[in-house]
Amino acid sequence: MPKQFINPTKLPSESTLTKTDLDTPFLAVDLEKFDSNVARLSQGTKDFDVHWRPHCKGHKSSIIASRLVAAGAIGATCAKLGEAEIMVRGGVPDVLIANLIVGENKLSRLAKLCKEGKPIVCIDHMDQAVPMNEVMLREGVQCRVIIEVNIGLDRVGCAPDKTLELARQLHAMPGLNFAGIMGYEGHLLTIEDQNEKRSEIENALKLLAENAKQLQEEGIPCEIVSCGGTGSYLLSRMQEGITELQAGGGMFMDQFYEQQCQVTGMKKALTIIATVVGRPTADRAIIDSGKKTLHVEYEPAIVVGRDDIQVTRLSAEHGELELTGDAQDLKIGDRVELVPGYADMTCVLHDFFYVFQNDTLVDIWPLEARGLLQ
Repeated sequence: MPKQFINPTKLPSESTLTKTDLDTPFLAVDLEKFDSNVARLSQGTKDFDVHWRPHCKGHKSSIIASRLVAAGAIGATCAKLGEAEIMVRGGVPDVLIANLIVGENKLSRLAKLCKEGKPIVCIDHMDQAVPMNEVMLREGVQCRVIIEVNIGLDRVGCAPDKTLELARQLHAMPGLNFAGIMGYEGHLLTIEDQNEKRSEIENALKLLAENAKQLQEEGIPCEIVSCGGTGSYLLSRMQEGITELQAGGGMFMDQFYEQQCQVTGMKKALTIIATVVGRPTADRAIIDSGKKTLHVEYEPAIVVGRDDIQVTRLSAEHGELELTGDAQDLKIGDRVELVPGYADMTCVLHDFFYVFQNDTLVDIWPLEARGLLQ
């Protein structure tokens, strides 16, 4: 009979709970593999004299962000203002909000956050900057800002030839403290040929380096030149002029980063534990985990240690496995462990990380910023 585990926010003292004691599906973190990945990312940036500001958009946890700072990170990168509030109030004051903050409500919250921590906000247009400056002056604070530059992703960001003029205007605004620039080479992560990938990333990041040089020659401070996700960090970290990387997803590792981005040297620290609930045919099994449990649209999930089991289809709450060889002995009630196709979009489907060491539950990390989209 499984042990009763009622309150997921509090680990029982002297816990001896294992993976078999928790009801499925749940999100599991192998602490040894996680710490190994974190150490590798941290050292991998230090080796090139680049700071590490890992993204928290996937893990959404101030506990994890604090662990990363303890391991050498200078702060956190956030996708939304709500995430930044959680990180600052959870003990990580230096946060880059790699997004555009627009609207009176958000600007008022941002001004408050400037009194609590040290946020940095992206800007790519004066129509964002003018009201931000007004609110900061009204509230008696200064907010650090950086310009997001479009280096080829064609999502947000000013054109590289417009960066200098925008920087001049931002630098003159008393409510804003101009700190630098950033760009994201996300359109280059999955280039298969590694020589081509290296060349394309170098060309994209040269745009940032050239912009930074222009600003410095103009006498405009540019202490931050930020870029880099997990899928490109091995190459981005070695580019001249880059001061910090935002790579965060590698702490968990997943199929997308390994298969499509060809990131090497990381361990699969994040898994989903699922239960077989159906055996409709000899070569098929049904598990209690579907699209509301794990993300596979970028890359299929795999079953840990089982080449004879393939994840073939997911619906909302069911997963279908194709079985060959010994896997056809799988029974209803058996458990399988899956590596998600993409960790970032898997984590945000869950409220808690269940953290294990040698299969013993040692901690529970809530995703406090989950659902905070504003």
